[in-house]
Amino acid sequence: MERPQFYRFHQGDRVLPFSSSEYDARLSKLRASMEKMGVDACVFTSMHNIAYYSGFLYCSFGRPYGLVVTATESVTISAGIDAAQPWRRCHGDNITYTDWQRNNYWRAIQSVSGSNAVIGYEGDHISVAQLNLLTEFLAPKQMIDVAPATMVQRMHKSAAELDLIRSGAQVADVGGYAIKDAISVGAREIDIAIAGRDAMELEIAKRFPDAEYRDTWVWFQSGINTDGAHNPVTSRKLEHGDILSLNTFPMISGYYTALERTLFVGDVDPASLAIWAANVAAHEYGMSLLKPGASCAEITQKINAFFEERDLLQYRTFGYGHSFGVLSHYYGREAGLELREDVDTVLEPGMVISMEPMLTIPEGQPGAGGYREHDILIVTEDGNENITGYPYGSNFNVIV
Repeated sequence: MERPQFYRFHQGDRVLPFSSSEYDARLSKLRASMEKMGVDACVFTSMHNIAYYSGFLYCSFGRPYGLVVTATESVTISAGIDAAQPWRRCHGDNITYTDWQRNNYWRAIQSVSGSNAVIGYEGDHISVAQLNLLTEFLAPKQMIDVAPATMVQRMHKSAAELDLIRSGAQVADVGGYAIKDAISVGAREIDIAIAGRDAMELEIAKRFPDAEYRDTWVWFQSGINTDGAHNPVTSRKLEHGDILSLNTFPMISGYYTALERTLFVGDVDPASLAIWAANVAAHEYGMSLLKPGASCAEITQKINAFFEERDLLQYRTFGYGHSFGVLSHYYGREAGLELREDVDTVLEPGMVISMEPMLTIPEGQPGAGGYREHDILIVTEDGNENITGYPYGSNFNVIV
């Protein structure tokens, strides 16, 4: 039996997060960038860019996946283990490669990209080993890193993306309320996190009945576990007076949204209340700065000054916010739109960014713990639209 190196396996109805016209518009902008840079074919390897330009969010499990875009074609490259699911979930064509022969993945890519072409690749994602194979199998005339240009494109959201992100923020709120209802002295972090995650997944299924459901998660921390923004859930039991950190992360077709809030169990001491109030004030001040024409660095410096005036800047541990879109805790990042001192990007209408100041007071000091509030805002023509609804502050989040 002669076994193929790659083939097309297309069956079932196609279901995508967005309309075909949405993906065509994204590809049109990409091709304009390719023409400007002199790129003949882009070979995408990252989950975020493949999902952004095709709708297909792959599960690697040790196998490479790709998307090849030329002036006329857009073709996802997937492993045989997934059968026709990648075709059903992608815009454009799909080729399945087999594992009967090593590197059939690159032979499938070469069948679309051709050889001796100018190849665009993602310098912030592809490994050295895969880059060497690209060179061997495609024999490119030239290689150009297209990751920066694609990141800039993803930073500017379409109307369809904004609608999905608004829904995601509402789902995050649903998870927040479920978590609040589950909080009590003696409850474990893991059980509270499960309540929030389950509520969000059911809400996503109700709002998006044709979607794939995966990757939604909760980080719920208590006491000393609140000191880091990304600390995993544990089985620690809540105690009276504990500081809490609520973090809900619904994932809808690769799009990430978030809600993050500080809470206390039963009572909050005066020192903690003062730090909490200062962080809330910084949060509100920061949100007021998110307007067209303001740079990320400028906003960051103003919030720094706000904390420095209150002798709290030394307790800040990371930037004040970041972009939203196709990303998760293990793929994607629009690093050009983060509220940090070293990012000079100027805010424009259609960008989506969080405001999330955090202060971490070390153990042994009055008010010890991590304080963080997080809202998602869409930059508008004259300001911003806050799409997070769950309340912040001590009036709502001291759980008795």
